[in-house]
Amino acid sequence: MNDFNRIDELKKQLDQHRPLPTAAVKNLRDVYRVEWTYNSNAIEGNTLSLIETKVVMEDGLTIGGKRLQEHFEVINHSEAISFIEDQVTQTAELDERTLKTIHHLILKNIDDENAGRYRSINVRISGSQHEPPHFLQVQNDMQELFAWYNQEKNRLHPVELAALFHFKFVYIHPFADGNGRTARLLMNLILMSHGYPPAIVKAENSQRLTYYEVLETASVQGNTQPFIELITLCVEESLTNYLKAIR
Repeated sequence: MNDFNRIDELKKQLDQHRPLPTAAVKNLRDVYRVEWTYNSNAIEGNTLSLIETKVVMEDGLTIGGKRLQEHFEVINHSEAISFIEDQVTQTAELDERTLKTIHHLILKNIDDENAGRYRSINVRISGSQHEPPHFLQVQNDMQELFAWYNQEKNRLHPVELAALFHFKFVYIHPFADGNGRTARLLMNLILMSHGYPPAIVKAENSQRLTYYEVLETASVQGNTQPFIELITLCVEESLTNYLKAIR
């Protein structure tokens, strides 16, 4: 059984400060947009540093010696966050159209042919024993995922819901590329729509390795508990940072 008492307590404290101070919210949004983009891209092998990511996002500059694709990965991810924020503001439904829009934003100018389209090939995940389902199965599996989400969205704790959606999504691996980034964006769309700040899986320290290990445990052994616990820790860190900033 998952223990979300600490999360619930922090969330309650945050809610007591609502409406949050406008200046503090804007500052937090800017900081998190850069950190989220940097970490999510770095997990996938992007070599731009946190500062370089910030410069590309905020000043539109290019970094010497870095590939054009790495710049697009930053710009695209930032646009995808804007799209998510709009979805949350409009309390829009999370559905297949939303998902494909997010994926299209992630891959545009990088792989336009596959942006927003489910894969038409079978794939293997490097370093993983898990073999994603056959490409002919993807459409059906994704429909089942959204059916599961709609069934569970008012029953599960939001953090568990977001973590499990992320896991189930990468298990299907519906796209040829960009699955990890899309999964983390969708996870945060769910969290943000429940009033939580975005959870950031860090590319540094040992968190990136832990992230891959607990996803593997969930995929191969069917044990999702360690993955839910990792995401819970990330949410707790974000809530703590938000509370520090507004107090």
